[in-house]
Amino acid sequence: MSLPGLLSRASAIAELPTLGVLTLAGLTPEPWTCSYQGMSEVSDASIEKILADRPDLVAISALTASIEEAYRLSSRLRAHQIPTVIGGLHASVCPDEAEMFCDSVIVGRGESVWPQVLQDVLSGTLQHRYVVPLNTMPLWPMPRFDLLPHSPARFTLQTQAGCPLACGFCGASRLLSQFAEKPVERIREELTAIQQIMSRPLIELADDNTFAGSRDVNPLFDALQDAKARWFTEADWRIGERPDILRRLSSSGCQQVLMGIESLVFRYPGMGDKQAELHRIMKAVDAIQSAGVAVNGCFIIGADGETAESLESLTEFLLDSSLAEIQVTLQTPFPGTSLYRQLQTEGRLLTERGWSAYTLFDVTYQPDCMTVEDLEAGFRNVLRRVFSAIASRRRNQIRRQIRNVARSNLRTN
Repeated sequence: MSLPGLLSRASAIAELPTLGVLTLAGLTPEPWTCSYQGMSEVSDASIEKILADRPDLVAISALTASIEEAYRLSSRLRAHQIPTVIGGLHASVCPDEAEMFCDSVIVGRGESVWPQVLQDVLSGTLQHRYVVPLNTMPLWPMPRFDLLPHSPARFTLQTQAGCPLACGFCGASRLLSQFAEKPVERIREELTAIQQIMSRPLIELADDNTFAGSRDVNPLFDALQDAKARWFTEADWRIGERPDILRRLSSSGCQQVLMGIESLVFRYPGMGDKQAELHRIMKAVDAIQSAGVAVNGCFIIGADGETAESLESLTEFLLDSSLAEIQVTLQTPFPGTSLYRQLQTEGRLLTERGWSAYTLFDVTYQPDCMTVEDLEAGFRNVLRRVFSAIASRRRNQIRRQIRNVARSNLRTN
């Protein structure tokens, strides 16, 4: 996608460090040494760079859309007799597939088994699969931010694992572990490590739904505010009805909240209390933005019941809405989700379109009320209109107004 609004968000995501492998590096003891390399595609140059380090083991993490590239990387390295271990969301829900391309697969959060993996490498007994039960509590090791080759535009920091909700389309970290909140003392330590690299860091919280738990939010806000961090996160609309959060969200450094409003034509199972009427959600959005924090409203196109008429209604709503930013993606049945299982059972998955099509911007299933071609064309039309120059300028103006509110709140406080 070449539309400016989408391109800027894609660039920001691409620059985020891979927190999973940095976390494993934080658990790697001497005499092991570690290096980190992020890559979007496998090239001769990237392979040569890895080979120059003469590694005893290469750990790989990849999401579904890039898993085929990860498999190519593993195959190239194994051809040089370098063992590989892969983990992450996709490998955890498709371990049989991953085992065909990698020496070892970690299913679940890897911290609990990483010391055993390293010991097995040294003894020549690396197992094909290491399984971490979903009910295993995270260990919260310190990520090795110092391994980053340069100071990134944004850092990633996780304040919790998993999510207490079970939205049917969600392929996030709830597939790796049960919901758990990181102790604030550990969060402060990570913020200090990040500050040693960048004094006033820009941080994207790698949470599925910050504030969805039951803990007191003030110590978390204190930690972020003390670090002088500017931060982004994902949360659901209910924070707009929580005065304890609205009072401190902006003053603690929050710049934007990514909020899943989801489909306007279909109610996904598993959303729990997150499910609500649109007018109530938008009232909460206005409360958040009135508190000086921009809301990026996220919408899913292509759920069951989607038609040309519903796409037109969505477009008109987005063009008139008060949202400071929007994200519009196609319904994507990620493996491991109940949505994937449903479409697979119904024979509606487009199996000829491989994992590289699971980008959120490509159709990977047969819609129920439209043809594949009509949904693709309708999706592109929505994007052209809601990311037009005029519509983008309007949202830019909304963001400027919100920034003015945030500055005014800081002066008042």
